[in-house]
Amino acid sequence: MDFIQRSREVFDQEICELQKVSANIGNEINEVVELIYNCKGKVVVTGIGKTGLIGKKIAASMASTGTLAVFMNSTDALHGDLGMVRKEDIVIAISNSGSSHEILNILSPLRKIGATIVAMTGDLESSLAKEADYILNIGVTKEACPLDLAPTTSTTATLVMGDALTICLMEKRNFKAENYAMFHPGGALGRRLLTRVEDLMTGEIPVVRESDSFKDVIYVISDRRKGMTMVMNNDNKMTGIITDGDIRRAIQNFDDVISKRAIDFMTHGFKKIAKNAQINDALEMMTASKITSLAVCEPKDSSAIVGLITIHDIIDFNK
Repeated sequence: MDFIQRSREVFDQEICELQKVSANIGNEINEVVELIYNCKGKVVVTGIGKTGLIGKKIAASMASTGTLAVFMNSTDALHGDLGMVRKEDIVIAISNSGSSHEILNILSPLRKIGATIVAMTGDLESSLAKEADYILNIGVTKEACPLDLAPTTSTTATLVMGDALTICLMEKRNFKAENYAMFHPGGALGRRLLTRVEDLMTGEIPVVRESDSFKDVIYVISDRRKGMTMVMNNDNKMTGIITDGDIRRAIQNFDDVISKRAIDFMTHGFKKIAKNAQINDALEMMTASKITSLAVCEPKDSSAIVGLITIHDIIDFNK
């Protein structure tokens, strides 16, 4: 058997079924998004078996993107876990057939608790669908399994419906990358978004005077090992910057470079970034400007230089 071709057939079949599920989406998704958005409690996703595994992923995706959500195994719910459900909660019950006994057996207790029930099912005439307050249709015509038995296409459809619901809620909440980082502080993205320039900058800034000689500038840049130095005038104000690139250009442009002063070959003005900015902003600014360092200033006073951050500081942090 050609398993390359067979694998592609499985992909094609599942994609085809997903397109059918997508075409069946109607106003019910708007209603469920509004329902969850305005929920005063939490979302409880429940299921068993393979749909339970998909349910765990849906609950985890919601929880990490601003929606208070937990997973409850339907079997465990019958033995005490129903205690986590409150009247103000929304229960998303997942069953492709809509006839899973474990799920049907918790519907009556959920009604007594007063929770709202959203069915995610492939059978709109099933017992689950009839008992639910809202229905999200995940119906597929055929599983990818050659026996049409193992949950394959149906679990994929459930997963994608959960992703669609999660993304709609993210956009409804205007959920930003900064919010995402708050829930993922251990990940690389979270670390980057939560870290500020002031966390990585150095307060030891190489400085020369405008009147300092070429030799003095070379010494400071070499001694401080930052590949640059700031330039200060007689009023102690930063007026420019000299980088390794400025040194090379000065050697090329001046026959008598050794007699030149810092003011003669410095770059007038310089790029700055506020100390409370994200390091991603600093990296983007350096990349766009094709530079390797930024002066760091106070947020409300750009003339107050308090530090320096280099591309190497960010690279070392990201390792």
